[in-house]
Amino acid sequence: MTMSIEPTTATLGATVRGVDLQALNETDWAAILAAFHRHALLIFPGQGLSAAAQAEFARRFGDIEVLVQNLDTIPISNRGGLDGAPLADDSFHMQLLRGNEGWHTDSSYMPIAAKASVLSAQVLPATGGETEWADMRAAYDALDAERRAFVDGHRAYHNYFYSQARIGHAVQAGQAYGFYEGEPPLRELVKIHPVTGRPSLFIGRHACDLPGMSAAESERLLDELMAFACQPPRVHAHAWTPGDVAVWDNRCLLHRARPYDHRHARAMLHTRVRGDAASEAALNAAA
Repeated sequence: MTMSIEPTTATLGATVRGVDLQALNETDWAAILAAFHRHALLIFPGQGLSAAAQAEFARRFGDIEVLVQNLDTIPISNRGGLDGAPLADDSFHMQLLRGNEGWHTDSSYMPIAAKASVLSAQVLPATGGETEWADMRAAYDALDAERRAFVDGHRAYHNYFYSQARIGHAVQAGQAYGFYEGEPPLRELVKIHPVTGRPSLFIGRHACDLPGMSAAESERLLDELMAFACQPPRVHAHAWTPGDVAVWDNRCLLHRARPYDHRHARAMLHTRVRGDAASEAALNAAA
């Protein structure tokens, strides 16, 4: 079996075929890692990984960030309870899933942001439920001189409570899912990738409250920046089939889930790779 890596027509992403993620040799792994740094998003059709096998693949990129209940890989589903009944759209869990439909980078609201994420498809609705990614490297490259001067000189806090409140979901302190309840992390609007050296916008729905600006002005400027960044040719969408696996670089991409009819089941498996403290720690993180 010969591995092939086919880039998408966007500025990010490639589809990788002809490889078994559960039986990687060192040559194939080296090619996958190089492609990951080049394309930032890799999609592996039809792998059908178990939760344990997915976590093992994710560990090749670094240590796992345990999100909830000591699980390396967590299910993301609109079904709950022993009978697998659909969750109500106004339930706490469904409001979290609805938040994922906004552009974001994983764990930017934590003291150490995520390095990478692995997502696989288990059960899918007939239509909708795609995942989209946006290339923040290409977005930075496309900035005009005025916008580039602005982002090069500013920082933003990243706050999960803020981003959920914007969709009408008031998350309370002490609730589950590993929310960080300390001072929101402060991050530069431009991130230099620790491997490639490329600058990227580091924004997303959790970003807010630029120091020295009002909340309203910060929100307006960040919304304008995200609208500019997340458009073709810097966006790639993937329509899932069961067994597909995707891995992406949170240090230079945003992503979002697309809406679907919640009367139909959608079940995914998510594994998050913890960032390196040297490059992913917030500016105000405790030493």
